[in-house]
Amino acid sequence: MEKIRYTASNVLQNKTKFYSLTMPTDVLSKCCFVSSRDEDPIMGFQRTLDEKRALEIANYIDNEHGTIPSAIILSAQDVADVEIIGRGRTMEFLPDPKAFLILDGQHRVYGFSKAKSTLRVPVIIYVGLSRKEESRLFIDINSKQKGVPSELLLDIKRMAEYENSTEESLRDIFDLFNTDPNSALIGKLSPASKSKNKVSRVTFNSSVSPVAQFFGDRDIDELYSILNCYLKAFTYGFFKENKIEEQLCNSTVFRALFAVFPEVASKVKDRFGPEYSVDNYDIVMADMFEKINVQKIKKPGSSYKTIATHFSNSMKINFTL
Repeated sequence: MEKIRYTASNVLQNKTKFYSLTMPTDVLSKCCFVSSRDEDPIMGFQRTLDEKRALEIANYIDNEHGTIPSAIILSAQDVADVEIIGRGRTMEFLPDPKAFLILDGQHRVYGFSKAKSTLRVPVIIYVGLSRKEESRLFIDINSKQKGVPSELLLDIKRMAEYENSTEESLRDIFDLFNTDPNSALIGKLSPASKSKNKVSRVTFNSSVSPVAQFFGDRDIDELYSILNCYLKAFTYGFFKENKIEEQLCNSTVFRALFAVFPEVASKVKDRFGPEYSVDNYDIVMADMFEKINVQKIKKPGSSYKTIATHFSNSMKINFTL
């Protein structure tokens, strides 16, 4: 097996040395490996590889002309026989399948092996680390870096023009709830992050998405009005009446409200036709408001389905607490 070589830069950070270079993805995929806890319970420290995630990366490279600007972080193993030559500016190594242990970027490298295209990507290589040092570096990398919140990703998808039609509709409804002075949720939404006593965009989307499909033929303004009247009726008829208005923004309760909404809306339509006003909702839900166990809503737990079932049961004529 012949050695291959790449131009590399020697970097020193806080007395720790590593090398920065770029390598073709087809080479990386052939000379890197992971050490998962499942495969090696004693010395392994990484997650089991997820093939679905790797295929998504391969598709991103092959079909979406994607770029991979973030560095793959590797630890050179003895079998690589790494040498630094050419006045310290070139790294030479044997492209053995076990040449480099992946410390960060295992799914990207797995994706490279699934891709038809080849890219040249940034790589950081540590040389001479012990297993203890490798595992500590792995912990540092994965505990110090923080992923982008899902709320922020949803919030900026519009600028990136990555929204599908459902996401676009949900964003428009969210924005109306967030800006209309007459909104039941004015001051209660958090568009780009999780915030205490506010409904995040992620919670909002997961709650409202099934309902938006229920009224699929309505335009955005009309759908907003239908949902806003529903939330207003629930807010004044139950939350304010029991002085627990802050629970409207509890993610479990919020999802439960929308899980039971189709049942409430059907009762409104059966009684009043397609007139989804605050008053009509209030009339349909009045008995339910009396039967809901307030303590369940104060301490709803994490299962929105349990709370939704309680709401649904509270609408039944013979239901008692």
